[in-house]
Amino acid sequence: MDQESQESPLRERLIDVGVDLVLTEGTASLGLREIARRAGVSHGAPRRHFPTHHSLLSAIARRGFADLGGRFAAATAHAASPREQVRALGCAYVGYALEHRGMFELMFRHDLLDSEGQEDTGQQPPKLRESTLPLFHLLVGLVSRCRASGDPEVTAAALWANLHGVAQLWAWGSLPLVLGDARRADADREDVGRLVDAALDAHLGPDRP
Repeated sequence: MDQESQESPLRERLIDVGVDLVLTEGTASLGLREIARRAGVSHGAPRRHFPTHHSLLSAIARRGFADLGGRFAAATAHAASPREQVRALGCAYVGYALEHRGMFELMFRHDLLDSEGQEDTGQQPPKLRESTLPLFHLLVGLVSRCRASGDPEVTAAALWANLHGVAQLWAWGSLPLVLGDARRADADREDVGRLVDAALDAHLGPDRP
């Protein structure tokens, strides 16, 4: 067994610890020293697998995208029409954001993550962009089947931005405030569904039988 194979359990443990930290304590907790301490290794040990802090954050974010991708697959499994699939994706996206706020915040900070800067070598994991773009292309494909005109990429991007804003503004308390119940911290399925339906109507047009 080569050295890389022997050390891979440490790499996975560091990512596991980082995932647990971001889910329970948010992105501010994701320091290399704290991750190393909780993993039970020296503060320099993570450098053997992650040359920069950003490369470790990117590996943690990839776990989030894998989880989100699995949720998308489950959510759309029983949706018949393209629009129903888009709605299922939207509800899963906003639901994930509200359930895992720390991970959601990390996943889309490509200004902080190594989405472009990783070297393409046989030992390196996929670039973060290879985890994010397939999910967006899935949405683009569904949008193109819902609309006969317009640029499906632009429409999908605008819809994504709308859903992302719904998730963030609910988490920050702004949407509960303007919708008349500022005391509520959690959105239920009905709340999410109504907001997703409104976003779909805005970007795809009203649903017609």
